[in-house]
Amino acid sequence: MTKKMMRAFVAPVILLSVSVFADRLQAQEVVLSGVSAFAQGTTFSTNFERFIKKANEIGKGKVKINYRGGGGKVMDPFQLGDAIRTGVVDIGNLPGAFYTKLVPEVDAIKLSQFTIAEERKNGAWAYMNDLHERKMNAHHLARQKECAPFHLYLTKPISKPDLKGFKIRVTPIYRAFFADMGANLVRTAPGEVYTALERGTVDGYGWPTQGVLDLGWHEVTKFRVDPGFYRASVEVLINLDKWKTLNAAQKQVLRDASAFLETTCQEDEATNVAEKKRQANAGIKTITFSGREGDAYVKRAYDTGWAEVIKANPQTGPKLRELLSKK
Repeated sequence: MTKKMMRAFVAPVILLSVSVFADRLQAQEVVLSGVSAFAQGTTFSTNFERFIKKANEIGKGKVKINYRGGGGKVMDPFQLGDAIRTGVVDIGNLPGAFYTKLVPEVDAIKLSQFTIAEERKNGAWAYMNDLHERKMNAHHLARQKECAPFHLYLTKPISKPDLKGFKIRVTPIYRAFFADMGANLVRTAPGEVYTALERGTVDGYGWPTQGVLDLGWHEVTKFRVDPGFYRASVEVLINLDKWKTLNAAQKQVLRDASAFLETTCQEDEATNVAEKKRQANAGIKTITFSGREGDAYVKRAYDTGWAEVIKANPQTGPKLRELLSKK
C-alpha cells in the first residue's frame, strides 16, 4: 500500500475515532452544583430540593446536581446571582429581588398576572429569559412559589394603609409600595430580620404567606395585613455557558424537572390556607382591609410597583407590562 493510499485510509478512521470519543465524553454524566439562597429544608428551598431529586432520578447517567445547601452557609444570598453569572455556581434558587442589580427587569415578575406556564405561551418567558441571558449570562429554567402572595407583617397595629413613623425591612420587591405608604425603609439580609424585630430596629417586613414560622419570625411578629399583594417568585437559573455545554438529552432532563417544579401551584394554595391557621395559632393577628379600602390597597401596590419598574427600565418596562398584564 502506498503512503498516499495509507493516508487516505487512516484519515477517516482517525476522524471517526475522534468523533466517537467526543460523543462518549458528551454522553458522560455531567455533575452540576446547586445552591439555594434560603436555608436548606425551609419553605423556599424545599421545592428546589425536590427539583434536584427529580433531576437526579430521571437524569441518571446524564445529569447529576450536587446540592451544596443554602441560606448563607454556602455564600451571601445576595451574591448568588453573581456566582451564577460567573459560573462559580451552576444552578441557583433565588428570588429576583436578590439580583436586580444584574437584571433590573426581573422586578416585574412579581407583578405578573399569569402563571409561568402561561408566560411560556404568550412570549413573556422568552422575553425575560433573553434579558437574563444577555445581562446575567444565565438561562431561566423554572419558577416556584408563584401562588404565594406577599403580605405586610408588623409588630404594631395600623388602622389604615399608612406606615408613617414605621421602620420597615424591605427588599426591592415591595420597596416602592411601602415607601408610598410613608415607611422608613431598612434593608437587611433574611438572617438578620429576627434580631432587627426583637431589638426594634424595624417594626415590620414584607414576606409571603409562607415561611414566617419556618424562620421563627412568628415569635417577634404580632400582625399580618390582608389582603395579600403581588406574588412570590423564586427563580431557578443555570449559568448560560454551562447550559450551552449540555447535550439535548441533558437539557431535557432539566426541562422535565422544571416542568415538575412548575406544577406545585395547587400545593402552595393549600399551604397558604394552612400557614394562615398556623400563624393564628402562633398568636399573629390579622388586620384586614376590605371592600373599597382593600381594593385600593392592592391597586396602590400594583400602581407603585409598575411605576418603579418602568422608571428603572424605560425601554423594556412598557413591553413587560404589556406581556405580564391581562387586558
